Amino acid sequence: MPQAPQLFALDASHDFGKRVAAAMGLPLSRHEERDFEDGEHKSRPLENVRDRDVYVIQSLDGNGPQGVNEKLVRLLLFIGALKQSGADRVTAVVPYLCYSRKDRRTKPNDPVSTRYVAALFEAVGTDCILTMDVHNLAAYQNAFRCGTEHLEARHVFTDVIAAEIGEDEVVVLSPDAGGTKRAERFRERLEQTLGRRVGNAFVEKRRSGGVVSGELLVGEVAGRTVIIVDDLIAGGTTMARAAGRCREAGAARVLAVATHGLFSASASTRLAEAPLESVFIADTVPPDKLDAALLDSKVKVIGVAPMVAEALRRLHEGGSLADLSEAYGY
Repeated sequence: MPQAPQLFALDASHDFGKRVAAAMGLPLSRHEERDFEDGEHKSRPLENVRDRDVYVIQSLDGNGPQGVNEKLVRLLLFIGALKQSGADRVTAVVPYLCYSRKDRRTKPNDPVSTRYVAALFEAVGTDCILTMDVHNLAAYQNAFRCGTEHLEARHVFTDVIAAEIGEDEVVVLSPDAGGTKRAERFRERLEQTLGRRVGNAFVEKRRSGGVVSGELLVGEVAGRTVIIVDDLIAGGTTMARAAGRCREAGAARVLAVATHGLFSASASTRLAEAPLESVFIADTVPPDKLDAALLDSKVKVIGVAPMVAEALRRLHEGGSLADLSEAYGY
């Protein structure tokens, strides 16, 4: 009988890891993360991993006491320790993948950070990386030479949104032209769930020197419920601008869906003031920086650990993730 997969969750993602482990019916394997006085640290498994199929969960966001760079290094060192200890296959389970927004040169001498992060994972022997709603799917798949897997939270969100909007006439809107493909996939899924037509729209957005501009709204939103769809919320400016433009154009209700709630220090104020009825995020990143009052009212966290757990079960058994949404009932 083949051995069960071995599942680790580093400290910064321990809570999410526990939810994934519970959904898989497995215990989390023991590990150590030790800090030294000079700021260095080490990470190692405390269980035998030789010839095992190992999965390591670590979301690479900047929330919590560990910064994004420290989380990345801890994960890389741990993967290296697993491979050196004889693990047969190591999959990095990274619900939020850092530096994925910088996937091309937009100014002279710009770094292509996505490619450099991929090289780091490859250097320590990572066999496969699994993430969710990465910023640019094509850039992610092209950057890595090891295996890549990708999950989309829209399959979870659309059921929640369908219950929220009832019989409203609905439009799905991208807050910028670059996100129209993502919004279109969400629109198609929502249309399938609702069994009726769902419209589409987008808002113009230009960014230069950290300043966001653009006011054009393409699509009919007057009298309709608008669902703004994006991969993440950081400062909240993009969502707030798009929501305000929709309300100016006569939208009856405005809701937002974003997989990763990164939430910088200013996000609470912007979201509280924005004409958004509700904001739905996944639990890929703990919303530590968000005001508790917003979590009790406007911002709603949706769990995706069961979907991740099913993906890991399929990877371990050599199955496909292509039909995960349909087979898993989303």
